[in-house]
Parts: sequence; C-alpha cells; structure tokens
Amino acid sequence: MASADLERGRDAYGRRAWRSAYDAFVRADASDGLGADDLDLFATCAYLIGRDDESMAYFERAHHRFLEEGDERRAVRCAFWLGMNLLLRGEIGPASGWLGRAERMLDRDADSAEHGYLLLPEAFQLSLQGDLEGAAATAGRAGDIGERFGDADLFALASGVQGQFLVGQGQIELGLRLLDEAMVAATSPEAGSPIVTGIVYCGVILSCVETYQVRRAQEWTDVLTRWCEEQPELVAFTGRCLIHRAEIMQLHGAWSDALEEARRASARLSRGFNRGATAQAFYRQGELERLRGDLEAAEQAYEEARRYGFEPQPGSALLRLAQGREEAAVAAIRRVLGEATDRPRRAGLLPAFVEIALAVGDVDEAAEASRELEQLAEEYASTLLRAAAAQARGAVELAREDPAAALASLRRSWHAWHELEAPYEAARARALLGLACRLLGDEDTALRELEAARDAFVDLGAHPDRRRVESWLSGPAALETHGLTARELEVLRLVAAGKTNRDIATALVISEHTVARHLQNVFAKLDVSSRTAASAFAYEHDLV
Repeated sequence: MASADLERGRDAYGRRAWRSAYDAFVRADASDGLGADDLDLFATCAYLIGRDDESMAYFERAHHRFLEEGDERRAVRCAFWLGMNLLLRGEIGPASGWLGRAERMLDRDADSAEHGYLLLPEAFQLSLQGDLEGAAATAGRAGDIGERFGDADLFALASGVQGQFLVGQGQIELGLRLLDEAMVAATSPEAGSPIVTGIVYCGVILSCVETYQVRRAQEWTDVLTRWCEEQPELVAFTGRCLIHRAEIMQLHGAWSDALEEARRASARLSRGFNRGATAQAFYRQGELERLRGDLEAAEQAYEEARRYGFEPQPGSALLRLAQGREEAAVAAIRRVLGEATDRPRRAGLLPAFVEIALAVGDVDEAAEASRELEQLAEEYASTLLRAAAAQARGAVELAREDPAAALASLRRSWHAWHELEAPYEAARARALLGLACRLLGDEDTALRELEAARDAFVDLGAHPDRRRVESWLSGPAALETHGLTARELEVLRLVAAGKTNRDIATALVISEHTVARHLQNVFAKLDVSSRTAASAFAYEHDLV
C-alpha cells in the first residue's frame, strides 16, 4: 500500500504542482524508497523545478529499477533522456555512453517506439555534419514510428526536429507546417511528458523567430505563456518564455516591460546550464538599453552575452556607431556579415549593415546589402523582412538623392511596420519619409511626418532617435547639406579649415584611408575636383 507522502506526490504531479510533488516524493523516497514508475515521476518533477543534477540522478535510478523489474523499454527511455540531457550540457562522452547502452538494449527488441526515440540523436549528429537533408529524413522516420505506435510524445519531438531541419534547408513552408503539427501533438491529451511539451514549445517558437514569422511566433508565445502560468511552480522553460515575451514586447513598443522580462530571464537562466539562452537574455537587455540611449548599460549587457558565449551582433556594431566610433562599427559589421553563412543570420545582420554603411558614406555597399535583404525577404515570405528591406532600400535611395523612389519604398515600409504593430520601426520609416518629402519641396508634409516620428520616439523613450529628429525639425536649412552625410560634413569643414588628411584622421579618430574615401564622396556630391574648390563651396553655401 502506498504511503501518504507517495499518494500526495502522485496527486500533486497530476495537478502539475511540481514543487509540491517533488517535496512529497523526497519524503516518500526517504521513508520507503520509490519504485521505477515513481522514480520516473520524481525525475521529471526535479527537472521541471530546475534541479537538473538531481533529475539526472533520479532518471539513472529509474533506469536501473526498470531493469530490475524487467521493463527494458522504460529503461531505454530513461537512458535516452539521460543521453539527451548530457548532450545539451556538452558532456559528449557520458552522453554517448548512455545512448550506446540504450541502442544495445534495443537490439533484442526489433519493433518498438523506443527505436524512434533513438533515431533523434542520430538526426542531430547528421545535422552537425552538415547533412540537413539526411537529418530531416531521419527525424521523419522517427515521427512515422511515433505515429504507428500512437506515441504522441515521440511524434511531437520528431515532427518538431524535422520541421527545424527543413527550415534550415530553406523549405520554410513545409517546415513551418510540421512545426505547427508538432505543437498540436505536444499539447494534445495523449501527450504524456511535460518535458516534451516544453521542449517542443521552445523549439517551435525559436524556429519562428529565426525565420522572422512574427505573427506565428507571437501566437505560440502566447500559448506558451498561458501554459507556464498554469503551472506556478514551473521553473524549466520559463526563462525561454520570458525571452520570447521580451522580444514580442519590444516589437510592440512596450520597452519597459520587455526590459523587465529580459532581466528576469537572465536571472533565472544564469542559474542553469543553458548558456545560449542566458546569452540571449543579456543580448535582449543590451538591445533595449541601446535603443533607450543608455550606452553604458548596453555595453555591460553585451559583455555579459559574450561571457555566456554569444557575440552580441549586430547590436554591438550599432552601439559603436552610436558612440561615434564609426571605424569600429564598420569593421565589426563587415567581419560578422562575412562570417555569416546561414541565411537567417545574414537576414538579421543586413539592416544594421545598411545603416552603418550609409553612416560612413559607403552607398554602394549599402545598396548591395539592401538587394540581398530583399531576396531573403521574398524567400522567407516574411512581412517583417519585407518591411526592413523596403526601409533599407528607401534609405539607400535617399542617399542617392532620389527622393521620389525613396518615398515609394518608405511608404511600403511604413505600412508593413504599421500592420505588424511595430511603433519604433514605423517611426523610423516615417522620419525618413519626412526627409524624402522635404527633398521634394513638400515642407508642410515633411514637418507632419517628422513631428509624428518625434512624438512616437518620445512615447517609446527612444532618446537617440528623438534627438536626431528634433535636429531635423529645427528647419529646412539644417538639412541643406547637398547630400552630404554628417561625417562627410565634418570632413569638409576640416578641409575648409586647412587640415590635412592626417590631421582630420587624428581629429575624428578614423584612418587616413577613410578620410580619403569621405573626401572622394564629397567631391562627387558637390561636383568639384579639388580641396580648394570644396572649401570654396563650403564657405559659399554656409556649410562651415
């Protein structure tokens, strides 16, 4: 007959009161010891409240107890979870040992759902070798086994993994359909393991984020949030949930709430083993601090992200630009984009590349990056990427002094951001719209667009953007720069003051090569061919 503590543990487990169940199992184990089934529940509870090391120990005990009771299939499942957890922690040798043991045990049992579980590590190994097609096919075989044996957990895991691999191959639509199917299976009444449900939730949302499927990511994040809130004692997966919530809040302009969620996520995740997720939480903090203008706090958050193994780009390069360190910004964003081989990563870097390239006068490079971003936007059929691509194109067209073309691109961008309910990005598009209208001679519309952008930045707390737009609002004369960027104006003024390229490089903390490039741009835009002619132009047009 089960003890009272054991009954309490089982009851609390059924109610998803994980901490209460764990405490009851601790007492029951101390007084009477636990059988294999209850050790399995005990291990799950420990995992869900963040006691990873204890969870591993209880899964190992459950494995041996199942063997003693002659239930090899359940023993194999425990070995599978031990192996997968060790893999995620980077402990390759012990992980291989447990997975190898499970495979040897299955040799005596030729047809079971457990064969499907053990195909999943094989699929991950193929993906690490670069064979995404083979990885997706192997995960698909695992899903077929799960469906054949009516194992909802296996089907959900396998479908989620296969969907992620297909997305990685560029089969976006098919991959996303499988991810949705995985979510339905993981949340069905037939699903038995809350660990599987949490893993599938996080994997699916991460894939949606990485492919810029904003609405899908938001829908599944809302579902994940409700799932977490229904389990107040849950610790596992809640950190990831907070990161995704912070990303959605940031997009929709709730920056203070987003920053609080990101801080909670980093505090929670830093106590566990998921260094990648912890780094993402710090990176999200850095992004929000940078946009608010607290550059020191942004620097600190980015450094924490680095400490946990993630290079905080493109945020760090944009931070260098905000600090006036243009050479460092250009060098960083060029290097990172050059290293990026996968398309989702490049899509995330290209808008920043365009912004930084235009800031230093490299219009041709910005145009090339803008074209690549447009191609990726169509490949992913992403409204967010299309909005970013149209905005990048408009900014390039402004730099090339083609305000009519810029106006059309920026209108498309603004409408897309508005549809996505992304007030910050919409305000940035609107500010550029104001500049385009001004260059077309429509000062009345320009002022309305710039004022609307400024008001949005005030509401958001986007102080650097607010100050920039306020400088544009100071009057049309402030923008009579004849197509020169802010840095090109600085170079022209120093040339007009009689400074050499070396003097200018020292004054602006840039290289002489960069000074020469800026000066070449100045000559081209002002249609002059010498330093003397450029200086005369500057004095004649009140640019000094």
